[in-house]
Amino acid sequence: MSDERLRNEKILITGAAGQVAFPLARHLAGDNEVYGLGRFGKPQDRARLEQHGVRCIAADLAQDSFSSLPDDFTCVLNFASTRTGDFDIDLQANAEGVGRLLYHCRRARVWLHCSSSAVYAAAGNRPLKESAPLGDSRRNFLPTYSLGKIAAEVMVRFAARQWGVPTTIARLNVAYGDNGGLPAHQLEAILSGTPIQLIPEKPNLRSLVHEDDYIAQVPKLLAAARVPATIVNWGGSEPVSIEDWCTYLGELTGHAPEFVYTEAAFGGAVLDPTRMHELIGRTTVDWRDGMRRMVAARHPELSLRTPAGTGVT
Repeated sequence: MSDERLRNEKILITGAAGQVAFPLARHLAGDNEVYGLGRFGKPQDRARLEQHGVRCIAADLAQDSFSSLPDDFTCVLNFASTRTGDFDIDLQANAEGVGRLLYHCRRARVWLHCSSSAVYAAAGNRPLKESAPLGDSRRNFLPTYSLGKIAAEVMVRFAARQWGVPTTIARLNVAYGDNGGLPAHQLEAILSGTPIQLIPEKPNLRSLVHEDDYIAQVPKLLAAARVPATIVNWGGSEPVSIEDWCTYLGELTGHAPEFVYTEAAFGGAVLDPTRMHELIGRTTVDWRDGMRRMVAARHPELSLRTPAGTGVT
């Protein structure tokens, strides 16, 4: 398996229609046999994947069997995430369902589980190593999210040991690109004049990673897989504040953002990238370039301005 590009693999991607996984599935389908597993409640999601050569199989991780799913995948990439707010449903899908799926795919050569920086206890702007305490940092906004992600990690760690499959658990921070992400939601807020809510601690730093970077890094994450599972942070090499990137979006579009600081806002984390750099290298897409490309892709009707430039906090 190349550590630069995957070729001639039989790959299963869960959550393939999602914001993060779709660009990856589209990319991998060019050189591999790619299957996408999901509920596909929106027919257009399935059609978009199939247009790019992804073979789609409808299944609900919470309750469906995998009898119609092949069991001879060489790589399994789990990007599925259920967030209903109901603990029974979300734990059944994100932990039990993933465990059942990995049992079905235990013949695979390697697994990648996309987790989240939401597994960490809230720590403000302190960069978090993989050994940092875990906690329920998203309770005020997404009540089941952090605990569901932690439970899923536990299940994946068990599965890797139980069936001896090399595995990487990657704790993703803020992913974005032409297909969306947190900055895309904030772009819509800026264009509509809706205030952007942020937690009071300033600046609101995040480890922002563009889709070009995470697509390039997936083969390296797979190459880093081990038993017991490798656990690594996954985000941008340099922290960027939400204030900076929203200000830049405002300068590009001519619509200044409005910030409201409140304890009710969605919290976040900034990652220590030391281990990531050791295993898969640095990210390369400058966040300003990524933002400009995102705006151009999502709003081609806008004439983008040329900002004088903003500093990275």
